[in-house]
Amino acid sequence: MANLSERGAAGEVAVILLDRAGVVRRCSRTAAELLGYTAAEVCGRPVASLLEDPSPPSRGPIRFRHGSGGLVELSVAEVPLEGSSEVVLIVTPASEAGVWEPSSAFLHALLAQKQLGIILFDTELRAVHTNGTPGMYGWPPLRVGDHLADVISTDDASEAEGRLRRVLETGVAQVAVEQRMRARDASKRERSFSMSAFRMEDERGRPTGVAALFIGNTEQWRARRRTEMSHEASAVIGGSLDVTRTAQDIASVLVPALADMAMVEIADPVLEGDETPKGVFPGSSWSLRRVAVASAVGPWPVELLPVGAVVPKLPDTAHVRRAALHGDTVLNTTRREMADLFKDPELIRSMLPAKGHSAIVAPLFARGHLLGFVVVWRTEQPEPFEQEDADLLFDIAARAALSLDNARRYTREHRAAVALQQRLLPRAITRTTAAESAGCYVPAGGGADISGDWFDVIPLPSLRVAFVVGDITGHGLHAAATMGRLRTAIHTLADLEFAPGELLSHLDDLVQQLAEEADPHLKDTIGATCLYALYDPVTGTCSLAAAGHPPPAVIRPAGTGRLITVPPGPPLGVGGMPFEVTTVDLDPGSTLALYTDGLVHARSGDTDGGIRELLHRLSSLCRHDETLKDIGQAVMAELTETPSRDDMALLLVRTQRIPASDIADWTFPDDPAAVADARKAVARQLAAWELDHMAFTTELIVSELVTNAIRYAGGTVGLRLFRDDATLVCEVTDGSNTQPRLRRARGGDEGGRGLFLVAQLSKRWGSRYHQTGKTIWAEESTTAASAQDTALAAVWDSATL
Repeated sequence: MANLSERGAAGEVAVILLDRAGVVRRCSRTAAELLGYTAAEVCGRPVASLLEDPSPPSRGPIRFRHGSGGLVELSVAEVPLEGSSEVVLIVTPASEAGVWEPSSAFLHALLAQKQLGIILFDTELRAVHTNGTPGMYGWPPLRVGDHLADVISTDDASEAEGRLRRVLETGVAQVAVEQRMRARDASKRERSFSMSAFRMEDERGRPTGVAALFIGNTEQWRARRRTEMSHEASAVIGGSLDVTRTAQDIASVLVPALADMAMVEIADPVLEGDETPKGVFPGSSWSLRRVAVASAVGPWPVELLPVGAVVPKLPDTAHVRRAALHGDTVLNTTRREMADLFKDPELIRSMLPAKGHSAIVAPLFARGHLLGFVVVWRTEQPEPFEQEDADLLFDIAARAALSLDNARRYTREHRAAVALQQRLLPRAITRTTAAESAGCYVPAGGGADISGDWFDVIPLPSLRVAFVVGDITGHGLHAAATMGRLRTAIHTLADLEFAPGELLSHLDDLVQQLAEEADPHLKDTIGATCLYALYDPVTGTCSLAAAGHPPPAVIRPAGTGRLITVPPGPPLGVGGMPFEVTTVDLDPGSTLALYTDGLVHARSGDTDGGIRELLHRLSSLCRHDETLKDIGQAVMAELTETPSRDDMALLLVRTQRIPASDIADWTFPDDPAAVADARKAVARQLAAWELDHMAFTTELIVSELVTNAIRYAGGTVGLRLFRDDATLVCEVTDGSNTQPRLRRARGGDEGGRGLFLVAQLSKRWGSRYHQTGKTIWAEESTTAASAQDTALAAVWDSATL
């Protein structure tokens, strides 16, 4: 018996193909080597000429005549090809007969399975033999002479034939490659196969075709696809705290992986951040609104309910009510069944896709509250939804409902924070005699985050005005609340007429106090930067002090801009450091720009570069005579295309001066006789201003203030009158820092009634201090002067009692 070590490459299959006459038509190289011949020597010979016994059994050990002259015992498994008279002999050494005997029976059983297909292709990839039968793959069988493209889609056929062609050209087998196939006919049924292929050769070793084995794994493929979609849903859904965005993520995950169309409908209270009542059916006290859709077959059909539309009231049936009120049911239904529920033709048209044939409706249920529904349809995929699909959608909807509920809670908190901040911020546009202003604010994250950036415009006595911009450390409701406390404190300190540096020192003490009151783990998050500017329209000067804040910019009326050098100082809350004051002159019509660092960082990662870019942009806009509102909106619009990581606040101020013709100044010596001179000077000026009707009250106010300055302060006394359209201001300046106090004089007192009279005759009065001396001021309303004159007698009587 020949030495079996002469067989070919180990592991290759030894195959002999016989025609109906028993003549060898094909022979694998391994089979020829087992017989001791070449493939060319075997092909064309009757198989009986190779046998010791010309009539052997069709299976089991058989003795063959070896090419060396001896005998070799081989085990043979005979496999007929269905639909053909040819027979395949699978040959193996008799020593392996224990393997091939049961393998032959297994092969016969395997070929009978509908999930297994064997196709022999020629070199043109036309089918030569196949065991396919009608209905085996869910589409017409592949017949002899057909290409794969004759029964499956062109794309799938091109992919499969590309793999078969590589096997034919290289001889390298393809083993267990996943191949998706969709039917070419109208059913478009989709299947997945594990495809293995190897090259067939003739007696000279030339390729004669490809043998392909297809094992159906559609169910495993679908299960794997469901698992992948579940993982994708976990990764995608919940990445946003916006209810609408979360709903769109749900729809996008489901299409086209599970369905051809998806729609997500959310209860109106959820969109507002509120909870839906438990146990209340949709439509009875609240409505559903379609907030997200997805389609795998093009744009959303115009006849269907669009995004933003209110969903008509759902039919109140038993299974729909269970889904709505308990969240424990998923409806797997057909279009006809749903049409029977809706009944109204217009409702059917707007709610049910024309080509939809299978649907699943899953409730979005969280913490006992119904948030909405997810509805998916199959219109192009021919297979109806299976129970596994319904279970998958139910699981995704259950997890998505928690994400929606988190987004709803965030919406509620965000709405509260926005409302708080809007209440805390001043009006965006203000107009005073000193200046007009326009403020802009954009929260971080495109409005998703709320923080403590703020701006403020504070009208002060003597027609002066203060401008403030600040930035609280951190984000959220706590930052907004801290901002509100600081803004209130600044208003109080500004009304006390502190200089900018002194005001920031008091504010620094307050921030340190807030840090002490905070929880220990939040103490380091309490802080702020701030810039405070005080503008006097009489002198045209602006005094500024900064606490760790970027420098302001000023653009002259001609459009040239520059930065105002203000010592930055430490941020508020550091303590122990003074805040230096810078004073500059501003031309009438100049534009002052105060901003937070978020506006700078949004333009450039480099702080200095961002400030220069902002200054250049503001200068360009001011040269075009734009309004302050338009300038602010233009600057912000350039930076809000992508959400910023920090808040952005901008306050633009266009300064004005009181005309010299509306200002009068006098200086009087330390002499009681100067009081009469002061009264005469005031009377002449009021006559020049055509304010004679205010002469009596104004003279009385000036008389009392100048008298007090001469009597208690000593030294030279300054008197200044100035006005705008509605207010007349009287200021008396002396060299004393003594605080004037208002008191009610007793009947026997000879004095003490002067400030009482000033308070009664003026709209308001007060004092402010300088490095040396003080100024006492009083304001009168020019429109209410006649009424004051009429009441003067009563005031005088009251003061003399």
